[in-house]
Amino acid sequence: MLKLKEAVIVEGKYDKMKLSSLIDAVIIPTNGFNIFKNKETLDIIRYFAAKTGIIILTDSDAAGFKIRSYIKGAVKDGKITNVYIPDIFGKERRKVHPSKEGKLGVEGVEKEIILEAFRKAGIAADDTEPKNDPITRLDLYEAGLSGGENSSELRRKFLAETGLPSRLTVSGMTEILNTLMTRQEFFELAEKLSIRKEN
Repeated sequence: MLKLKEAVIVEGKYDKMKLSSLIDAVIIPTNGFNIFKNKETLDIIRYFAAKTGIIILTDSDAAGFKIRSYIKGAVKDGKITNVYIPDIFGKERRKVHPSKEGKLGVEGVEKEIILEAFRKAGIAADDTEPKNDPITRLDLYEAGLSGGENSSELRRKFLAETGLPSRLTVSGMTEILNTLMTRQEFFELAEKLSIRKEN
């Protein structure tokens, strides 16, 4: 498995599933054109662009290039690296019909071709093992950051202190925190900010 410090932006959940078997990195799906109206996802992308840099890996059709162009225009600060898969014609197994342009998307391309695309883009990667003992939604609940009477206020305080986007949902927050700290560090920070873990 290859570890990347950058967050990788893909179009859909099947692309994310494909990449999850190849790389250890934050993988953010745009859910297609939903990125044009989903401010939280855009906030997360901007955050990672500024902190670690982002890698954009969309399909090689017109829709993929439109999404890629939109993200590049929306991200003002930070590093963006583009990874391109070649034009390969065919149909994904789960689909009844080929795409409009007849090209395979990221999910349908062979793993070796995807890894080669990363290499061609000059992406630095190291062999590693996936992170163990991740921060979970339950941890956020136990820390008082979700599901409680003052959770929204505590979550805003935590996000402000850590410099994270204020619009993050619990799911988005969990994903980002796992890239920033260990589970123990999370609870130590929660305690420092007077957010107590329940016994």
